[in-house]
Amino acid sequence: MSKHIFDRQKSNYTKRKVRIRNVKQRFLIVCEGTKTEPLYFRSFRLSSADVKIIGEGKSPRHIVEHAIDLQKQKSKDCKYDQVWCVFDRDSFTQDEFNSAIALSQKNSIQIAYSNQAFELWYLLHFAYIDTGIDRQRYNEKLTNFLGQKYIKNSNNMYDTLINKQSDAIRNAKSLLSNYAVPDPANDDPSTTVHLLVQELNKFL
Repeated sequence: MSKHIFDRQKSNYTKRKVRIRNVKQRFLIVCEGTKTEPLYFRSFRLSSADVKIIGEGKSPRHIVEHAIDLQKQKSKDCKYDQVWCVFDRDSFTQDEFNSAIALSQKNSIQIAYSNQAFELWYLLHFAYIDTGIDRQRYNEKLTNFLGQKYIKNSNNMYDTLINKQSDAIRNAKSLLSNYAVPDPANDDPSTTVHLLVQELNKFL
């Protein structure tokens, strides 16, 4: 092989490598909350992923349906690589909660749920909590752990908690392991927010 041909092939290979490296993972994250969850996930400083985050403020099933519609609107070449829905058990009925999860599974959408509320994920940064408490007490406990009043829609919770994130992931995993047969609507407390956090961390 002549040196000229070799150099040209090497150049083409290098261009392909650069082109591949520049393709970013596309995330769609549709949240039940309009502020708390979107503010938290927007704080991830991602260098190799594009993330669209929407705060819907509606029921879990509506959120999943909206995520399905948004994915369908994308052309084949620019579909989202990962679609996530973030919602809480809150006061939704068992049927409402379970139907949303079933619909997401049917459409290859991943769920970051919390039973009872998203603040459980915050609490797990400070302690392993395996006893169900009313979600109204989450704020009180967070205030005690933070040493200052917990503000629900704070835009700096990610930075405040980042040094304890590995503890939260470990605690969330341990919590799920307690349930031999997963039943998200009744597994109180439980959360899968750590699964989304771990995915996003791959692209920091």
